[in-house]
Amino acid sequence: MKEKKRILVVDDEPDFCSIVQGQLEKENFEVELAYNGVEGLEKVRANPPDAVILDVMMPEMDGYKMCKVLKADENYRDIPVILLTAVASHVITTRYSHADGMSTEADDYIDKPASAEAIIRSVKRLLSD
Repeated sequence: MKEKKRILVVDDEPDFCSIVQGQLEKENFEVELAYNGVEGLEKVRANPPDAVILDVMMPEMDGYKMCKVLKADENYRDIPVILLTAVASHVITTRYSHADGMSTEADDYIDKPASAEAIIRSVKRLLSD
């Protein structure tokens, strides 16, 4: 019997986390939750997951910063990271942009509201390589 893949979902919206967790568990993934980038990094360092689903706009440490920290660390750089953001690609008046997201070396970038199906497709694609 093959071991379940572990996914860390990092988002400051508990309802969104619960929805994504439920959908991933239906697909036979083990899911751990964190509600900001600081907590997310602690959980990665304590028990590295197979993939990270990471919201961009969060308190304490945003998703861009967490992704950059992971990708800069040889122990964690190979963990696939999927960035989720509600930032529209045409909005340039915030400190968040798609260009910033692409500079993080994230493995995928999905706009919110992200469907559970889109997230699951991305996770399965990244973990099948």
